Amino acid sequence: MLSVSNLSIQFGKRVLFDNVNTTFNNGNCYGIIGANGAGKSTFLKILSGKLDATSGHVHLEPGKRMSVLEQDHSLFDSNSVIETVMMGNLPLFDLKKEIDSLYENYSDENADKIGVLQVQFEEMDGWNAESNAASLLSNLGIKEDLHQNLMTDIDPKLKVRVLLAKSLFGNPDVLIMDEPTNDLDYETITWLEDYLANFDNCIIVVSHDRHFLDSVCTHISDIDFGKINHYSGNYSFWQESSELAARQRAQQNKKAEEKKKELEEFIARFSANVAKSKQATSRKKMIEKLNIHDIKPSSRRYPAIIFERDREAGDQILNVENLSFSLENEMLFSKIDLNLVKGDKVLLFSKDSRAINYFYEIISNNINQTTGNFSWGITTSFSYLPLDNSNYFDQNISLVEWLRNWAKTDEEKEEVFLRGFLGKMIFSGDEALKKCNVLSGGEKVRCMISKMMMNRGNVLLINEPTNHLDLETITAFNNSLKRFKGTVILSTQDQQFAQTIANRIIELTPSGIIDRYMNFEEYMNDSKIKEIRNSMY
Repeated sequence: MLSVSNLSIQFGKRVLFDNVNTTFNNGNCYGIIGANGAGKSTFLKILSGKLDATSGHVHLEPGKRMSVLEQDHSLFDSNSVIETVMMGNLPLFDLKKEIDSLYENYSDENADKIGVLQVQFEEMDGWNAESNAASLLSNLGIKEDLHQNLMTDIDPKLKVRVLLAKSLFGNPDVLIMDEPTNDLDYETITWLEDYLANFDNCIIVVSHDRHFLDSVCTHISDIDFGKINHYSGNYSFWQESSELAARQRAQQNKKAEEKKKELEEFIARFSANVAKSKQATSRKKMIEKLNIHDIKPSSRRYPAIIFERDREAGDQILNVENLSFSLENEMLFSKIDLNLVKGDKVLLFSKDSRAINYFYEIISNNINQTTGNFSWGITTSFSYLPLDNSNYFDQNISLVEWLRNWAKTDEEKEEVFLRGFLGKMIFSGDEALKKCNVLSGGEKVRCMISKMMMNRGNVLLINEPTNHLDLETITAFNNSLKRFKGTVILSTQDQQFAQTIANRIIELTPSGIIDRYMNFEEYMNDSKIKEIRNSMY
């Protein structure tokens, strides 16, 4: 279907890929993984022809069509929403334009040509194209009254969904997607997971959403040491099996028969879980291809994220009474009454992300334009990971000096201590001396996590923690929050974070609050709660 031959790419002295040879086959979904900077997005650009390799070439089987999820959100601003989606199948779109142009200048001379083109159009299912495009848009939450609007006139977050519909339109033979779940809500991500799990052709995707990778992938394609290796199974299987292989490699004295039995039992257990999942469709027969000989240790480094508390909080954590907030006469949330107690791990949820952001800023004492009031328990101390951390990194100082700003004791201010703390977040050696105003998005979040660990708060406020992070840091962060003994208020689009951490769901709406002690999947699948939610927006 799609093959890569002798492919190499080098930027200056840095070699990203070295003589890569691999094939992506029809009917499979490949999740591309690799550490930050390994070249995941670069590899997708090479496959899609947006970037030239230093050497080697990419070959798409003749007659097959490739579709790519566009990252330039202004590329189609002069087109209508429905036109943009239909441009996902450019041969069909161009054929329609040619037929429309001939009709505008209709004559006996071009009548025969129109007839020939219409036969081609029918063979490409052209007569259903507009309705199919409209259906995709509706499934992705784009209302029908926006379909004829120009792309330049719609909300930027809706543009993302239109471009996603464009990439899916017309059943492409190869579908390439870089972070397709960005800016999507839970319902839309669930729809996309189901759609891709039943997609018959080849998918190549980069995503930091572990639940998404588990739901859609039949193979994991690992970028490591400038090479790409395919492994049967989804992300969880790859991660757990590589960790198992690493443990076995460390057990030098263990007999080969015992190791083989342990691997076989692991595969059997994993296969049973996959068979019971809702995504185990007829196409997703990956469990039949799992092989113990494919399992190899990973070279990944996981940060050491450990949240400790200066002291244990009392029973009273946070009390909120009749809290409301509006922005330019638009009510984001109103009549919020809640009481958090020790042991609560809350998923803070809303259809409008602005409501979440402003609620955090209010309870962290950063803004005060509100009605109502709130109070923290006298024994509480909170550590905050905001959505926007840019104002923390505007100084031209090293990471060691930056982290020293948050040190509480003389010992913590020592360079050896600070370097050790940064080393836990994989800033080792000279990386600890990098200037904080030139960091990448992921590096900034890792610094903010270091700051939170140093604060030792007994309450953690965490707004979209997975943004910019690699899968290894996301996994370590997730595990640390599961182990944390204090109180957590968390908002996240990462379904695995939500499901594995929260024991209470609090949804902010313009009409009030929905507050339930249950896990995330129970909340989203409860029919009565769905009715309540629909009535409150």
